[in-house]
Amino acid sequence: MSANLKRDAAAAALEEVRSGMRLGLGTGSTAREFVDLLGQRVAEGLDCLCVPTSEATAAQARALNIPLTDLETIDQLDLTVDGADEIGPDLTLIKGAGAALLREKIVAAASSRMVVIADASKIVTTLGRCPLPIEVNAFGLAATRRALQMILAEFGAEGGISLRLSADGTPLRTDGGHLILDALFGRISAPKALSSALLEVPGVVQHGLFIGLCQRAYVAEPGGITIHDA
Repeated sequence: MSANLKRDAAAAALEEVRSGMRLGLGTGSTAREFVDLLGQRVAEGLDCLCVPTSEATAAQARALNIPLTDLETIDQLDLTVDGADEIGPDLTLIKGAGAALLREKIVAAASSRMVVIADASKIVTTLGRCPLPIEVNAFGLAATRRALQMILAEFGAEGGISLRLSADGTPLRTDGGHLILDALFGRISAPKALSSALLEVPGVVQHGLFIGLCQRAYVAEPGGITIHDA
């Protein structure tokens, strides 16, 4: 996705923002474009209060003088804008490539409305082409991984599970101190059943299936923006 398309999708979502809103700010390269544009609006006088979904997004927002808060201070948001790794026909999503899936899901669930911004390559007829991130506790990792492998077999996964690594080759840690296992399914035909099965594993903190959380997607293409509603 080119920077211009990312910016186009972000600009379309920005049209939903009104002064006085409490906003959730997503994580990732496309969400970063939205935060940049929001910073320009704040500099022009827009009044808003925002909850970031990662330390990286928080740092970006602070540099732009975007007012920040947290979900301990306010427990309900008007709107969250975030990116997505895959967008299914009913706006069920796969998220988590940016390793912020737990916080992203908490913020989305606390929002009256969630919209995603993406390019057309993220639209799929069936989820599962990209790996599904599963955030897990470091304690008992081998046992958790073994339980997840059984679930992959039950749901007919085409690939295996890999521990996500940082650039230096060490296990990547999320902002919450957890690890991420990336599971390649190839095709996820029953997202709700898979979600329930994954969350039954004691070592699983959360996973990247976002079901029933997204209301709209702004999808950028060279010819313009397409709006997908749930």
